[in-house]
Amino acid sequence: MRFGLVILPQYDWPEAARRWRQAEELGFDHAWTYDHLSWRGLAGERWHATVPTLTAAAMVTERIRLGTFVASPNYRHPVPFAKDVATLDQLSGGRLILGLGSGGTGFDAYVLGQSELSARDRFDRFREFTEALDVLLRFERGSGEGISYSGDHFSAVAARMVGDPAQEPRMPFLMAANGPRAMRLAARYGSGWVTTGGGDLDSDAAWWTHLADLVARLDDALAAEERAPGEFDRVLSLDGDTRYSMASVAAFEDAVGRARELGFTDVVSHAPRGHGLYAGSEAVLEEIGSRLPALR
Repeated sequence: MRFGLVILPQYDWPEAARRWRQAEELGFDHAWTYDHLSWRGLAGERWHATVPTLTAAAMVTERIRLGTFVASPNYRHPVPFAKDVATLDQLSGGRLILGLGSGGTGFDAYVLGQSELSARDRFDRFREFTEALDVLLRFERGSGEGISYSGDHFSAVAARMVGDPAQEPRMPFLMAANGPRAMRLAARYGSGWVTTGGGDLDSDAAWWTHLADLVARLDDALAAEERAPGEFDRVLSLDGDTRYSMASVAAFEDAVGRARELGFTDVVSHAPRGHGLYAGSEAVLEEIGSRLPALR
């Protein structure tokens, strides 16, 4: 089992630097930040940009993998975004994991004046976005006139990736998916799957039961794409609006045990905030860090 920590992009430097270094020093395997322009109930609070935050985090850490949790096409175009993440992968020494998702229906979905999309249209846009990023990030310099494509949602004319990712042939894609089509896309392009469990569920027990159903659907998607289940990471975000895994050490260990039983290879929790959503104690975080070796 590997362990990840989400650090929301709300802290100014050097406090943010301390938190990213702390994640590495406590032994977490990967650390993440959200890729939103703003987010739900925290929309009125400070919220820094994703790529600069991860770039700065790369400069103050050495080992821990870094990732977007998760990037979406809500306000991203694959050409400039591919260049951003290729450069970030170089700067981090090949430590980037690119978390990708279809994008929610909140602030990010309409802030640029976008039309409201149906679930089907959002998936089709996500598919185009993923396919384009895959091609762009595998591009070899000096190989002709660049990359051109024209889709329903994105187009490019002779796009060139001047910089290359440090990882070959590109950094891993961690794909957020709950529906069958998105899971097939994840199985086709991803190195792993990430889920929040999904569903409008009124109890913790129902959430875990629904999660087991999602795991079974993923197995079907992997089989359909002829992917070996043991070579595909399964990452669970343990937290929700009413469920916080780091409320106590006992709560964290219980959630990790349940995730392990369902075959998850990784779990991700949110670093404790001082108030509101994910409010918690750094003492609990530090105690959890001390127990990670035994929980692996």
